[in-house]
Amino acid sequence: MSGELTSTNLLQFDRDGLVEWFGRHGHAAFRARQVFRWMHQKGVADFEAMSDLAKPLRQFLREHAHIAALPVLSEQRSADGTVKWLFDVGQGNAVEAVFIPEAQRNTLCVSSQAGCAVNCKFCSTGHQGFSRNLQTWEILAQLWHAEFTMRRELGLPGGERAISNVVMMGMGEPLQNYSALVPALRTMLDDDGYGLSRRRVTVSTSGVVPMIDRLSQDCPVALAVSLHAPVDALRDELVPLNRKYPLHELLAACKRYLDFAPRDFITFEYCMLDGVNDTPALAQDLVRLVRAAQVNCKFNLIPFNPFPQSGLKRSSAARVAAFAQVLLDAGLVTTVRKTRGDDIDAACGQLAGEVQDRTRRVIRMQQAAAVPNAARLGH
Repeated sequence: MSGELTSTNLLQFDRDGLVEWFGRHGHAAFRARQVFRWMHQKGVADFEAMSDLAKPLRQFLREHAHIAALPVLSEQRSADGTVKWLFDVGQGNAVEAVFIPEAQRNTLCVSSQAGCAVNCKFCSTGHQGFSRNLQTWEILAQLWHAEFTMRRELGLPGGERAISNVVMMGMGEPLQNYSALVPALRTMLDDDGYGLSRRRVTVSTSGVVPMIDRLSQDCPVALAVSLHAPVDALRDELVPLNRKYPLHELLAACKRYLDFAPRDFITFEYCMLDGVNDTPALAQDLVRLVRAAQVNCKFNLIPFNPFPQSGLKRSSAARVAAFAQVLLDAGLVTTVRKTRGDDIDAACGQLAGEVQDRTRRVIRMQQAAAVPNAARLGH
């Protein structure tokens, strides 16, 4: 049996990883599965409350492990029921997760990085720059907090989940944090974890082609691709990653992914920018692009959420409708995303646009109140 000097946050592991960790310390695999269920099915963080564990195991876990979510810096609630949490991830960095309630489902939008290196022109998160990848436990901690907070708030019985869908559409490019992403996805899908269907877990990517292929083999879930332009010259400007993985490579990867995907289509996200990518001619280019690539798809047209640094404007409703009609006339399934939570900056492209300012305000308030851990949260 090997010892570890530091306490391990067990949210870091998918079920196989937890079994391996238990095994390294001389404990049976079924004990790991018990703890895994206590964590993710019941939201229990106190080993003493895990009543079916032997006392010696509980003592071992107290000495070598812990279960901890991220500190919550703020919680904001929209008039439409959307809830946004700002989580502290240390060294002045923060990430956000958004709970979006709907009639038939409750969706959680989860972050994978503090900041983002892709720097899409229309995304306020990208304008912050990139700080670091999140660890697996930091990705899962967002779901862990949201699931059990909302389960208590909604008064749901123990076996009923508050969150039915997860979208990796928060801060960051998930496929640029692949090694941490995949164990988190596996925990979301695990029947001993959150038991979500592969169809109800979506990874959104700006087009990291090699990782799309890897995901198809390692953990195929629903895939959404941030397209935003039908021609390389324009997409190079809007999504700089396109210069490395141009449209023909990206569409080919999408077609390959469909052989393994839980859904028979790829979702293409398209942020509508006034006078930039919203003309009927570009809509026709889009039709030609997906037909040539033979990718079964649907389009999600997203109203742009303006922020000062972008220099961009939201397309008018009329221009969005005209663009959508071209796609619909070509037989392509097309929807216009309903903006949710924009009164709390929780809508698409808005996440953490003011995180640094908010974080400093929280710190100042904590310092003013002489909160002991204010220094830990500081810049």
